[in-house]
Amino acid sequence: MYSTNVQRKKVSKWVLILTGAVGTLLVTAFGVAAAGNDYRFAQRAVQIPVDEGHLEGVLTTPQDRSALGLVVMVHGDGAVDATQGGLYSPWFEGAAAAGYATLSWSKPGVGGSTGNWLDQTMDDRAAEVSAAIDWSLTQPGVPTERVVLWGASQAGWVVPKIVAAREDIDGVVAVGTAINWLSQGRYNLLADLEHEDATDAERALAIARSDALRELLARNASYEEYLDEHLAASPGETPMTPDRWAFAARNFTVDATADLQDAALREIPVLLLAGEHDRNVDMRETETVYRSIFGTHLTVEHVDAVHSMARPLVDGNGVVGYLTAVFWPRAVFAPGVIDAYTAFLDQAA
Repeated sequence: MYSTNVQRKKVSKWVLILTGAVGTLLVTAFGVAAAGNDYRFAQRAVQIPVDEGHLEGVLTTPQDRSALGLVVMVHGDGAVDATQGGLYSPWFEGAAAAGYATLSWSKPGVGGSTGNWLDQTMDDRAAEVSAAIDWSLTQPGVPTERVVLWGASQAGWVVPKIVAAREDIDGVVAVGTAINWLSQGRYNLLADLEHEDATDAERALAIARSDALRELLARNASYEEYLDEHLAASPGETPMTPDRWAFAARNFTVDATADLQDAALREIPVLLLAGEHDRNVDMRETETVYRSIFGTHLTVEHVDAVHSMARPLVDGNGVVGYLTAVFWPRAVFAPGVIDAYTAFLDQAA
């Protein structure tokens, strides 16, 4: 009886120790996550009226100073919400550190925004951004003394249109932007094949499928024709949806060169952030074109990053990426990315 009680006491002791240890780890983890997500900005929800309804967005402002101007965010491809699932927070914080507010909204059909972003052309996207800027100019709580456009990836075909059409844009931040839709797609395909160590046969097959897709787009093929081709050539792969096919058909001929040349007439400062490990966009091509057009008004920052400006390790390892995003999301981005952004805004102020 005595020995049984002793064993029970020992078991209870270890249970308490283990419970305490787990509790300590949980508290520590919660504390780290809280500290890692304690951003230095204020944020409120906004609703932006547009012709098709409204856009649900957020306005982020500095916590301890009056804003000197406004950054308007222009998303890349995909169904992106106003904060990109929280991943925009370091950008918001970087702008706030330079004394800028940031306006961002969910794409049409995402979150509470009305419409469907897949129905848009790049001209439609530019009109949407311009409407949001016009709305900002009417809002007493939105600082519009200076307006800077931040555009990522696909926004490279949108932002130059806005700059060329308006006289109230004071700067541009281009994040991994492309020049030509078709050349960007081919670069992405070849870069992924190289990354995956594809064989010559796999490479040839992938290029042939890509060429067949281009041919369908060029002759304005129907979705049914595309689907038949896809099922015959790639039966194990998920096809585009009808909306996605229509989106590609509307936009596959876009090229930013002429709009960039028109935008350059405004002679405003431009920051190009180029990831050294970008497999989506040929940043060498983009930098060459931007330098030839913007000249001394261009600043280029090369960073040890992938297309999203994330560190390669964070992007390439699911576990590392998840833990970083949860516990210290500032570290998702490669060193120098947000610092270069803040420094550019400081100079633009």
